[in-house]
Amino acid sequence: MAWDLLFSTDYGLFSVFVIAFVVLMAIWFGFFFSRKIREDSGKAGR
Repeated sequence: MAWDLLFSTDYGLFSVFVIAFVVLMAIWFGFFFSRKIREDSGKAGR
């Protein structure tokens, strides 16, 4: 029953979209910050 509400109602689909967006944004921020940290540590080591 919960799965039916999650995927068949507008608020359920919006919840799935928001959860997916937040997870993907967290992954992107992790890659972005780790890349910036590596760049800054490389510049400081010179």
